[in-house]
Amino acid sequence: MADGTENTVVGSDDYALERVPIDARYPWWSVAIQRFGQLSALAQFLLGATLGFGMTFWNAILAITVWAVLLEVVTIFVGIAGMREGLSTSVLARWTGFGTKGSALIGLLIAVSLIGWFGVQNAVFGTGLHALLGGLPTWAWSLFGGIAVTVIVIYGFGSMTWTAYITVPAFLALAIWAVTRELSQHSISALLSSPPAGPALSLAAGATLVAGGFIVGAVMTPDMTRYNRSVGDVVKQTVLGVTLGEYVVGVIGVLLAHAARSSDIVMMITTTSGLIGTIVLIASILKINDWNLYSSSLGLVNVVDVLFGRKLNRAVVTIFVGVVGSVLSAVGILNYFTEFLTFIGVLLPPVAGIMIAEYFVVKTWRRTLDESRAHGALPAAAPNWVPAGLVAWAAGGLAGQFETFGIPTINSLVVATAVYLGLGTLARRRAGTAAVPAVPVQD
Repeated sequence: MADGTENTVVGSDDYALERVPIDARYPWWSVAIQRFGQLSALAQFLLGATLGFGMTFWNAILAITVWAVLLEVVTIFVGIAGMREGLSTSVLARWTGFGTKGSALIGLLIAVSLIGWFGVQNAVFGTGLHALLGGLPTWAWSLFGGIAVTVIVIYGFGSMTWTAYITVPAFLALAIWAVTRELSQHSISALLSSPPAGPALSLAAGATLVAGGFIVGAVMTPDMTRYNRSVGDVVKQTVLGVTLGEYVVGVIGVLLAHAARSSDIVMMITTTSGLIGTIVLIASILKINDWNLYSSSLGLVNVVDVLFGRKLNRAVVTIFVGVVGSVLSAVGILNYFTEFLTFIGVLLPPVAGIMIAEYFVVKTWRRTLDESRAHGALPAAAPNWVPAGLVAWAAGGLAGQFETFGIPTINSLVVATAVYLGLGTLARRRAGTAAVPAVPVQD
C-alpha cells in the first residue's frame, strides 16, 4: 500500500497536495474507528457535561439531537466529495466555491481552529494527569501530551490508524466502567428529572455548543474520507461514528453533570479511578488530538502552497503546529472553552454549506474535477477567488452572528447555502461553462 512518503525528509507527507490513490485507501471500518475516536473522547463528555450543567436532561437531548441529525447529513455530503476526489478539505475548496486564494483562508481557519482544539485537549490531559499522578506541574504534563501526539501524527494516517486500534477500544471499555461506577450511586430516574445545577443555558445556546464541538470535524471530513473507497463506506462510517459518539458519550456527560452537580467531569471520571482513569485519559487525548493536529497541518500546507508557492513537507509542518498547540495548552486555553466553541459554531457552518452547494448542485467545476480525476491528477487550472462563495460566506456568518431568531449555527449554514445556490447558479448561467476566470495551478 502506498504511504505518501515520496520526496519527504521526515515522516509521511500523506498526499497533502495530491489525490490519494485508490491503492492507498483503507477499509471502511478502519476509517470508521478513527471517526468514532474523534467523537468518543473526553471532549464529548465535557460538552455533554456543559449542556447538563445548564439544561434539563431532555432539553440537552434535544440540543444534541438537532445537531446530530443535521451534522450527519452535512458530514456525509462533504465526506462523499472528499472520497470521490481524494483531496483534503483545503485543497478541495479550490474547486468547491472558494478558489485558490479562498482555499487558503479555509486552510488558515481550520488550522487556527484545530490548534485551539489541540490546546484544549492537552490542557485536559495535563490537568488530569497532574491530579492522578502528580510529580510534574500541569503545564509540563500538557507539553508531554503534545509531544506524544506530534510523534504519532508525523508518520501520518497509517500510524494514526494503529493508534486508533489500540486507544479507542481501551477508552470505551474503561470509560464505561468508570462512568457506571459513578452513576450507580444515583437514581437514573431522579437524574432525568432533576433541574440543572448551573446557570440556565437556552436551547439555541446549547445547540450552538454542540455544533461548535463537531462542526470543525464536519468541515474537515474530506481529510479523513479521502482514504475511503466508496460512497457506502462514507455513509456507514458517518452514521456509526456520529450517532454513537454524539449520543452515547454526550448523553452520559449530561447525566454525569446532573449526578455530580458540576461540569468538571474530567476529574469525576479520572481521579476516582486510579490507574483506570489514567489510561482513559491518555487513550482519549491521543485519538482525538492526532486528528486535530493532522488536519491543522494539511490546512497550513495548502496555505503556504497557495500564498507563497512552496510545497512544505506535511510532517515538518506537523512538528511546528504541535509545538504551538502544546504551548497554548500550557498557558491555559481551556479557560476559554465555551467562548471558543460558540465562535467556531457560527463561523464554520457556511464553509460546509457552500462546498456542498457547489459540488452537488451548481457544479461549476465538476467536469474539470472529473476529467483530472480520471488521470489521478489535479485540475490544471483553478479560480483565484469565487465571489459567490465569499458573499455567501459573509452572509452566512452575519446571519449566524446577528439573527436573533432560531439557532445561530443553523441560520449561518442555511443562509450561506441558499445564497451560494442563487449566486452560483446565476453566475454559471451567465458565463456558460465557468463562473469566474481560472488560472493555472502552480507546479
